[in-house]
Amino acid sequence: MKLQLLGPSNNLLNAHIKITGSKSESNRLLLLKALYPGIAINNLSNSDDAAVMRQGISMKEGKVDIHHAGTAMRFLTAFFASQEGANVILTGSNRMQERPIKVLVNALNKLGAEIDYLENEGYPPLRIKGRKLTEPKVSLPADISSQYISALLLIAPGLENGLELELIGKITSVPYIKMTLGLLKQIGVESDFSGNIVRVLPKKSASDITLTVESDWSSASYFYSIVALSEIGTQISLSSYRKDSLQGDSILKEIYELFGVKTEFEEDSITLFKAGTHELNTIKYDLANAPDLAQTIAVTCFGLGIGCHLTGLHTLKIKETDRLVALKNELSKLGAKLAVTNNTLTLESSGTLASGTAIDTYNDHRMAMAFAPLALNMEIVINDAEVVSKSYPDFWKDLEQLGIKIKAL
Repeated sequence: MKLQLLGPSNNLLNAHIKITGSKSESNRLLLLKALYPGIAINNLSNSDDAAVMRQGISMKEGKVDIHHAGTAMRFLTAFFASQEGANVILTGSNRMQERPIKVLVNALNKLGAEIDYLENEGYPPLRIKGRKLTEPKVSLPADISSQYISALLLIAPGLENGLELELIGKITSVPYIKMTLGLLKQIGVESDFSGNIVRVLPKKSASDITLTVESDWSSASYFYSIVALSEIGTQISLSSYRKDSLQGDSILKEIYELFGVKTEFEEDSITLFKAGTHELNTIKYDLANAPDLAQTIAVTCFGLGIGCHLTGLHTLKIKETDRLVALKNELSKLGAKLAVTNNTLTLESSGTLASGTAIDTYNDHRMAMAFAPLALNMEIVINDAEVVSKSYPDFWKDLEQLGIKIKAL
């Protein structure tokens, strides 16, 4: 599906958008619900990722295909490995079979798991035979993906002896680890995170409890970008959000103040205001704790004609695509001048916009959504626009609610 996007004719973007639950929280709670059936979940994400997680976790044997869902691949690897009697082949899309899983598999096998590679060592597909994991301690490199760490922490309370996890090296995306521990706390699991050691105590059962998933802050980022690219006075309301969010991407509200966007909390919603103009020629930010925001921020800077230097981006190379290379390719089409390394993106300020350009999305939902706000400044075409269903199926419908004109080509 190819979509042509044009900005609203009157530049008035006052609307209220209800965003689905965070897929990061949803997938963690789905695994915990499988361990503790008394958990009920409200506002579950309607994303593809949550759907394949929910389907996969209900299986005990056979082939489990999670398609492009990286979170589900990591979490289900740990889950099936810890479930006695499970016997599954866990696989995914061609790109998923290029995304490394060896760090997690090694850690699980040290705990007593039985996981084998069916094709290339270090990559899916995996054959997993569930076993009782009794080893109480394990270590793993912490500078690759926090999802490996969260996968182990999520199964930890269901293990006979709990788990002591030693993290080696600089820890990536700490807020996501704290999100996992925060959700464990909500169901009564005791844990401790001190220095480079995380301990989770075992818990045989949990009381019946209903947990409400907060809406996705990553999805909110695209509306922050829209407001940043709009006229002063523009406002958009989003729900349902909390001041005490567990999500690392809630740092958005601070980052986008650099672009003149203010955030006001009202009960379970936020209102974004374009309160002023940006004052910097170049934005500098370390996104090690929120790397999924890099695409949105880079495109916002380009749309405003300012530069940026973003660091802490090493995990982007093993996402749905190599996001740094994809950003360089697509922003260059629009007239941008930028350079990327394994860890950084540097964009020069520019006043040139190549209207009518078609943006390739590389099977990556965030590429499609990050570039969409440029419709306020120029005509833009998004190729393979349906990829947004991975995390935000209603995205194009919600843009139309703002008055952005969208035409299928």
